Amino acid sequence: MRTERNLTRRIERVFARLDREPERPANLDIPRMSRHRVVLFGLTLSFYLTIVVAVLMTSWLVALDWQVMFFRPYQQWPEIHAFLDYWVVLGQRGPTAVMVMAWLGWRSWRQHTLRPLLMFGTALLLLNLTVGAAKLGMGRAGPHYATLVGSNEMWQGGDIFPSGHTANAVVTWGILAYLASTPRARRWLSAVSAVISLSVGLTTVYLGTHWLSDVLLGWAAGLLILLALPWCEPLVARAEAVIFAVRDRLRGRRTAPALAPQPVPAPAMVPQRTPAPAEDEIRAREPVGAARTTGRHTALMPQGPHTPRGERTPVTPAGSRRPSGARGTARPATTDPQRA
Repeated sequence: MRTERNLTRRIERVFARLDREPERPANLDIPRMSRHRVVLFGLTLSFYLTIVVAVLMTSWLVALDWQVMFFRPYQQWPEIHAFLDYWVVLGQRGPTAVMVMAWLGWRSWRQHTLRPLLMFGTALLLLNLTVGAAKLGMGRAGPHYATLVGSNEMWQGGDIFPSGHTANAVVTWGILAYLASTPRARRWLSAVSAVISLSVGLTTVYLGTHWLSDVLLGWAAGLLILLALPWCEPLVARAEAVIFAVRDRLRGRRTAPALAPQPVPAPAMVPQRTPAPAEDEIRAREPVGAARTTGRHTALMPQGPHTPRGERTPVTPAGSRRPSGARGTARPATTDPQRA
């Protein structure tokens, strides 16, 4: 239980550290096709063509190939044979591509850029096209399948010229130095990749699977690809922009339905009551001279304007009905049944 808790805490720390990773660095050192690199590319291409011509002409280089093959290094030093059987795997396409791609994928995720993976894919594509075409085009047979002593063994249906292990080691490990973020890291990785590619090439000679000239041409082929990578930088930048644009478009389509305004439901139809007509409207509708009934006692009241009882002036009837002898006596008050 304690071990599982410790492992869980470590994983949480790793993910917490990843969440704090910065965005894509703005000061990435991208190699450019400088004059120095162009000169190196031209010299390497000349070396490549020189080896091809020397093998085609069956020159001293082919004689050296046969001498090394007859020397049989794997019989001279058999104690290192088991170790070199594993060491040569560093030049195989499958295992090395998986290891390097895992590391470059990590870097791409941390730096929020696809450039490392795209450059590695471009390098492998160039490697397959150039080295594969040369192998199939020249068809040289290996030392174990040689038929005539001293011949160059060209166009025999083989596929070892140039050495694929050597060229793959140069490109696969050299791309790490090419994509390094700092000059110091680039120098160290260049030294490490040079040691690995040289040792892998010599290991194939030790095992007897390649001629020495195959290894020399494989070194040149891999170095040509690394030197030509700056020419592919604009194309890789465009491809990265297109991929990010497609990703943003897909994200927008996924989030669009969630962000769309929801339709407001229509309110329920409630029967509305017709408002009572105002008093002015009622008066306007009534005909002239019609009596309005506004209360319980309205029918008992005579038509015409009425004034309060306290403001009325007493009216003396036209003909006095009092007797002449009773002028000074007060008349008893009578009650009006309508006002009671």
